Amino acid sequence: MSIGNSPEDDQPSAVDPAEDERPATDEHKPSVGHVLQQARSAAGLTVEQVSASTRVRVPIVQAIEEDDFSRCGGDVYARGHIRTLARSVGIDPEPLVGQYDAEHGGRPSPTPAAPLFEAERIRPERRRPNWTAAMVAAIVAVIGFVGFTMFNGADDGESKRLAEGPAPEKTTSEPSTKKPADPKPDPSDSAIAAAPADKVTVKLSAVEDKSWISAKSPSGEPIFDGLLLKGESKTFQHDEQIDFILGNAGVIDIFVNGKQVDEDFKPGQVERPSYTKGDPEAG
Repeated sequence: MSIGNSPEDDQPSAVDPAEDERPATDEHKPSVGHVLQQARSAAGLTVEQVSASTRVRVPIVQAIEEDDFSRCGGDVYARGHIRTLARSVGIDPEPLVGQYDAEHGGRPSPTPAAPLFEAERIRPERRRPNWTAAMVAAIVAVIGFVGFTMFNGADDGESKRLAEGPAPEKTTSEPSTKKPADPKPDPSDSAIAAAPADKVTVKLSAVEDKSWISAKSPSGEPIFDGLLLKGESKTFQHDEQIDFILGNAGVIDIFVNGKQVDEDFKPGQVERPSYTKGDPEAG
């Protein structure tokens, strides 16, 4: 009888070859926010520079880089911010968007535009006065007054002419001393044509369909809220910055400080761009 471990106990335990050949898991795969932060650092950009070039607010950029998407306002906006930030730091956005979808339950379905308009509307539209009926009534009144005046004036004028005799003919004519009025300048086709460099001037034109828009100052003070019908344009101006909510954003042409901005907005979607007096270049 021997004391101690048996020879079998001193032999190294067998290692299952299958365990060494197991594929690596995704536990150590960099997160979406970490990839964006590393790409920004590699590009030599600060958070403020990325915010200025993408018009995504600094707190939202910082939250996304920390994988906090709660400030984006939903999956649709989060995917849009990821795509915008990835392009600004020079990387392909599609793998990151796919990773986000996989981690948050798949690609979200598009948000219907009409219900969202009703949810975000601040106040109802004012009823427009019935100018057509008012104009018809005014025209009828004018025609009646002119007819009555002409009828009475014809009789009075004929009696006065017979009583006074023919009017003497003028033998000399005095030159007119009135100075001809200066022609009025034609209005500019767009208020943006003379946009001041110390302000931000934004023109929105609905070219394909109507769109609901809301414009606010940086402090949250409302500037405008209502529908922009197809073919209509509206110009906004502020000393510092204008924040928009654009419904059916893909049908709108945007001009900032005299230059057209090529935004990748889709019809039927809602976008929240912000523009300052440096976007894209003072006109």
